[in-house]
Amino acid sequence: MANYQNKVYLASPFFSEGQKNRIKEVVSLLKQNPTIDSEGIFLPEEHQFESEPFGSFKWQDAVFASDMRQVHKADVVVAILDYQMEEGNPEPDSGTIFEIGAAFENKTPVIMVQFEAGNKLNLMLARSYTAFFNGEEDIQSLKIYDFNELQQKYTDKDVL
Repeated sequence: MANYQNKVYLASPFFSEGQKNRIKEVVSLLKQNPTIDSEGIFLPEEHQFESEPFGSFKWQDAVFASDMRQVHKADVVVAILDYQMEEGNPEPDSGTIFEIGAAFENKTPVIMVQFEAGNKLNLMLARSYTAFFNGEEDIQSLKIYDFNELQQKYTDKDVL
């Protein structure tokens, strides 16, 4: 089992250039990790059900159902908490928070990533992660973290 490569659901907002750059960095680090299936990283942004008009009921229903199936199929959910970092908003994206909750309830390990190290963390998020990578330097450890062992990795953050 030591050679098992985990499938990842990458929970993150993808609405701005900064958000997309953070996703690219995390994906690049995960692809370097031997315990991650580099072809098995699910990016919701790439599965938007284009056959239906954006925002329509059928589009909403299909995207939600697909994302939830993928959260439940994943071996691990990696969640990028930075949302509107460039605008000075430290709160995570509500969709990402929902996916964290769905993963936790499904007993899928949650690995949290936060580029902006100084932000406080909501209690519900603080108690739902297996590992927390806090700040640009710490995030580099994603390429060596053992996703098979899933060792608890705490962060020193103020909780609210």
